[in-house]
Amino acid sequence: MHNILVVEDDSDLNQAVCYALQKAGYGVVSAESIAEARRIFVSRQVELVLLDVNLPDGEGYTLCRWLKEQQAELPVIYLTARDLEEDAINGYESGAEDYIMKPFSMRILLHKLDVILRRNSRSGRLIFSDDHLQIDLEQAVVTVDSQECSVTPTESRMLRQFLINRGQLLTYDVLLDRLWDSGGQFVDKHALAVNVNRLRAKLEDEQHRYISNVYGVGYQWIG
Repeated sequence: MHNILVVEDDSDLNQAVCYALQKAGYGVVSAESIAEARRIFVSRQVELVLLDVNLPDGEGYTLCRWLKEQQAELPVIYLTARDLEEDAINGYESGAEDYIMKPFSMRILLHKLDVILRRNSRSGRLIFSDDHLQIDLEQAVVTVDSQECSVTPTESRMLRQFLINRGQLLTYDVLLDRLWDSGGQFVDKHALAVNVNRLRAKLEDEQHRYISNVYGVGYQWIG
């Protein structure tokens, strides 16, 4: 099931869109402000965002840029009453996949979502492979030098974040937020560093480096 985040401050429209998405078989979470959307995003797995421009605590453009910084490949679609050409250009320049003006056809929106999510499922599969390391997180398989390597649930979540954001610098704060769970495993940067080092020890050798520590800032998948 694909999870979609709906960010819309009109409660009636928010509920109507969420209902239609749920009826179509999607998992849905919703927010009515930028602050609420950020809190949800760092705690839930989200595969697409439907976003209004006019929100009570700022413009959706700001949130879209922040989302793309966290997860570069995340599709964002604007649903907005802002119908000027300049507004649409700002939307696309902020990183959006599409810019749809209200009122809109729910049937057409659902078709757009289906196309985008099917495309991303084909192109964005969480796989990495070279002569030393093979990772397929959809199949929960990691092999090192052709030998299956056991990874913990925490390490699997780490790998997911690194592969989704490969080449992107993930700050300590972003990783702490993304990897936090009900067990409270991560409470500080030291605990994060210990878990990253354990993962590196399993995957890396002198000739193969995959995770770079950008001192004082965060980590980056460089494989």
